[in-house]
Amino acid sequence: MIHNKYLFLIGLVTFGFGFNPLFAQETLQLTLEESIRYALENNVEAKNAQLEVLISKATIGEQRAQGLPQISSTLEFTKNLQPPLIILPAEAGGIIGGGDDGDGGLPPDGPSDVTVIPFAVNYQSSLTTTIEQMIFNGSYFVGLKAAKTLRELTDFDREKAQIDVVENVTKAYYTVLINEERKVLVNSNLERLQQLLSDTEAIYEAGFAEKLDVSRIKVQVNNLKTEFDRINSSIEISKQLLKVQLGVPLSFEVVLEESLNALADDNISFYSLLDAQMLDRVEISQLEKNMELASLDLKNTQVQYMPNFSAFGTFQRVTGAQDIRNVYQADRWFSTSFVGFRVAIPIFDGLRKSHVIQQNRLQLRQLENVKYNTLQTIQVEEIQAKENLKNSLSALDVQRENRQLAMEVFEMTRIKYQEGVGSNFEVVEADAALKEAETNYYSALYDALIAKVDVEKTLGILK
Repeated sequence: MIHNKYLFLIGLVTFGFGFNPLFAQETLQLTLEESIRYALENNVEAKNAQLEVLISKATIGEQRAQGLPQISSTLEFTKNLQPPLIILPAEAGGIIGGGDDGDGGLPPDGPSDVTVIPFAVNYQSSLTTTIEQMIFNGSYFVGLKAAKTLRELTDFDREKAQIDVVENVTKAYYTVLINEERKVLVNSNLERLQQLLSDTEAIYEAGFAEKLDVSRIKVQVNNLKTEFDRINSSIEISKQLLKVQLGVPLSFEVVLEESLNALADDNISFYSLLDAQMLDRVEISQLEKNMELASLDLKNTQVQYMPNFSAFGTFQRVTGAQDIRNVYQADRWFSTSFVGFRVAIPIFDGLRKSHVIQQNRLQLRQLENVKYNTLQTIQVEEIQAKENLKNSLSALDVQRENRQLAMEVFEMTRIKYQEGVGSNFEVVEADAALKEAETNYYSALYDALIAKVDVEKTLGILK
C-alpha cells in the first residue's frame, strides 16, 4: 500500500492542475523502510514470485482433480456414404435391398454364392455419456504430495526473491545517497575555492599576489565544475536504477528522505553484526525441498510397477433412419448402457522404469553434493562478509579522522595565507587534500553500509 504522504502529493499534482499532462509528474518521498515496502509490492521479481505461489496452488487443484470422477459426453451424427456390409453364404437368404435399386445391395452381376447385407442405415446419430472413477493409482497419490511440496518450494522461492529485492533496493538507495552527498561535497569545495579565488584576485589587484596564484585556483575551480556535472549525471542514473528496483514508472520523481550520515550513525548495529549468529538460510530450505521433490520423483517411478484400478460406465442413446428428416423422431431413439471395472497390470517395459529409477537416485546424490557444497560456501561467505565489515569499519574510522585533520589543516593554511604568512600554493594543496579526504570518507562510509547489508544477508536476517 502506498504511503499516505506520497498519495497526498500525487493527488495534489493531478487535481491541483486539472489533469494537465504538463504538470502530471507524480512524486514519491521515501525513507529506506518505505522504499523496501513499496518494492516488495511493486518490484517485478517480487510480483512474479507471488504469482508463482498462486500457480503452485492451482497445480495442487489440478492434481487433486485427477482423482475425482471424469465425466464426458459426446454427440455424433453420421451420413453413411457407403454403409458397411456383412457378407454371408448364399444359403443364409436372398439379397436384401440388392439388385439395381441403389440401396447398397449386391450388384446384378455380382457373385451368386454369397449374400451381402447392409449393416447400417443412411443416417445415424448417438449421444454418449461416459463416467470413469479412479480407484487406485500410485502415481496419483505421489503426485498429490509432490504438488504440495512444490507449493512449499515456491514459498521459499518467494522469500528468496524478497530478500534479493530488499538487498538490491537498499544498495540502490545507498548509491543515490552517496552520489547526493558527493554533490554536496563538490558544491561545498566549489564555493570554498570560488571564495578563495575572489580573495586572491583582490590581493592580486592590490599587488600582493602573482598572476600564477590566480590561474592555479582557476584551474581547480574549472575541474570542480566539470566534476559537479558528472556527479549530477551519476545521481540521475542511480535514481533511474532505484526506480527499476522499486517498480516505479520512470516518469515518477523519487525523493529520498534520509541522509547517508543518519543511516550510518548507529555504530552499535554495525558492530553487533560481527558477533551475530547465522539463522536458517533460505537457500538450504530450497535445496531440501528440491531433494524432497527428487525423492518423490523416485517414488513415483517405483509405484508404476503396481497395478492401477478404475471403474467406468457408459450410457448411450442411438437413432437412425434412411431419410434425414426422420433421424431425430422420438420413437427412433434406443438406449444402451454398460459398467465395468478395469485393472491395468504393467508386465514388461524393456527395463525403462529400472533405468529411470537409477537416474532418480543419481540425481538425489547430486543434490546431496550441492547441499554440502552450499553449506560450506555459506560458512565461507559469513567469514568473508564479517571480515569485510570489520575492515570497512576500521577504514571508516581512519577516514573520519583524516577528514577532520584535513579540514583543520585547510583552515589554518587559509588563515595564514590571508594574514600574509603563507603561500597560495599551500592553500591549493590543502584544499586538494581536504577534497581527497572527504571523498575517501564517503567512499569508506558507502563501503561500510554495503558490507553491513552483505553481512545481514549472509546471516539470514535481511528481511
